[in-house]
Amino acid sequence: MDFKEKIRVIEDFPQPGIRFKDITTLLKDGKAFRAAIDEMAEQLKDKEVDLIVGPEARGFVVGTPLAYALGVGFIPVRKAGKLPAETVETAYSLEYGKDKLAIHKDAIQPGQRVLIVDDLLATGGTVNATLNLVRQLKAEVAGAAFVIELTYLNGREKLPDLDIFTLVQY
Repeated sequence: MDFKEKIRVIEDFPQPGIRFKDITTLLKDGKAFRAAIDEMAEQLKDKEVDLIVGPEARGFVVGTPLAYALGVGFIPVRKAGKLPAETVETAYSLEYGKDKLAIHKDAIQPGQRVLIVDDLLATGGTVNATLNLVRQLKAEVAGAAFVIELTYLNGREKLPDLDIFTLVQY
């Protein structure tokens, strides 16, 4: 299946000059969404992971069905202050400022193998922050997987030690 055909491109969103890649059109097509998750699961089945970690919000949307397909657990990474139990946090840079991500301190046991999953790899900021959280919990990072990679933003280059899988590249 050509997944690019299922992803809508919206011009000048959220600001002029940006060509936003909208996966909601992929998500609403049940056959395409299933095919995307199945393809990702097939490509990642030999990673031998214990858990999938996904940052909010679309990391949840892609990460949970992928965790289900691989028969592993899912761990949410949220904005600081959104998780109810004790957390570890990390700050990261956004295009227009800074933010913090958090993960439950007891979510991952030292030595567990995790796969980081999100909808998009752009500059690498969110995945790098998620990677920092996972490493604080002394997990082994098996790699990262994304539906979309914007290769022209060079996010992969900022993650040289990470095995990265992407379904679609722009």
